Amino acid sequence: MGDNMELLAPAGSFLTMKAAVCAGADAVYAGGIRYGARAYADNFTEEELLEAIDYVHLHGKKLYLTVNTLLKEQEMGQLYAYLLPYYRQGLDAVIVQDTGVMEFVRKNFPGLPIHASTQMTITNALSARLLERLGVERIVPARELSLQEIREIAEQTDLEIECFIHGALCYCYSGQCLMSSVIGGRSGNRGQCAQPCRLSWSVNGRTRADWLSLKDLCTVDGLPELIGAGVTSFKIEGRMKQPGYVAAVTEIYRKYIDLYLEKGAESFHVAAKDRKRLMEAYLRRGYCDGYYSVRNGRHMLSLERPKSDGERDISAPQTKIREKIKGKLTLAPGENARLRILYGNTEVEIEGAEAKKAINQPVTEELLRKQIGRTGDTEYEFESLDVEMSGDVFLPVQSL
Repeated sequence: MGDNMELLAPAGSFLTMKAAVCAGADAVYAGGIRYGARAYADNFTEEELLEAIDYVHLHGKKLYLTVNTLLKEQEMGQLYAYLLPYYRQGLDAVIVQDTGVMEFVRKNFPGLPIHASTQMTITNALSARLLERLGVERIVPARELSLQEIREIAEQTDLEIECFIHGALCYCYSGQCLMSSVIGGRSGNRGQCAQPCRLSWSVNGRTRADWLSLKDLCTVDGLPELIGAGVTSFKIEGRMKQPGYVAAVTEIYRKYIDLYLEKGAESFHVAAKDRKRLMEAYLRRGYCDGYYSVRNGRHMLSLERPKSDGERDISAPQTKIREKIKGKLTLAPGENARLRILYGNTEVEIEGAEAKKAINQPVTEELLRKQIGRTGDTEYEFESLDVEMSGDVFLPVQSL
């Protein structure tokens, strides 16, 4: 994986976050209990989010927090206390729509990267350069942009560019839809979209159809073109989706991003079974390749619903990956047992009970390895474990 390229997956819950990381995501985006554009997702509590930040960092990944609704004046005073615990925990970035929030974060949380949400409707290099001057590190352009328009932003700025590669598309221009708000008082810009565009509508008394519902986005075949246009973060939509779906989609895009980076565009080919797996992971509307190569078109509309509407019954993914550690256990009669653990550049030494000179049954190396090697329900496993004993030593099993 290139240093400046990232596969970004949704985390609507703690389990989904773990599934995404295990499936190969470089980063996840998640919402807390406030200010997120998915008010009805199974969002993280403060305690869960703090734990999630530690979890992704343990595995060398990143977590971005969605603070991407428009705030009311009376809510601004609560923003500092809301963000402070996550800032202290090492949050990797905030995703914002509200320019007031953007400025507030820049002034009050030094060093915290700011990502401009697709809700900001960034459509050209001019607006991208303005945000760059205001301290934004990454933009998520409007989903309606072509590859050429994205390329122009990449060429004229030093911004990271994050683009959607898979998932639901809005009929309306990114960040500009007021339909849910006007019809039912549930504003999409407040995270409460009721998705009226997904309903059947009648035009001038004609037969009802899903005139406002777009097919979902799928760009796995177009990854080389997206990379060539300067996209640096590849974003999967779906904080309302289940862990199995997120894991399956993440796994496939991880495979083909890596394939491109390893073999280049000439050898890039998506296997039919992988494309089929993507298509079947969610059968709501069918799929299209979005606006990257066309301005619009009837082919993007999902006028008829498939017989199976929604997510497939994908089994729960493996949600445990373990980091490799190295250990050295030292035992000598009359001295406290010592266990040294090395993980990356971090070294920790633990001192245990005093070892005795064995009278009858000295402890064996086999037993030591068995007991010390039990890392339980942690995120670690021993890659190697050296045992150093001086003479016949005894140490109770419970001490180990």
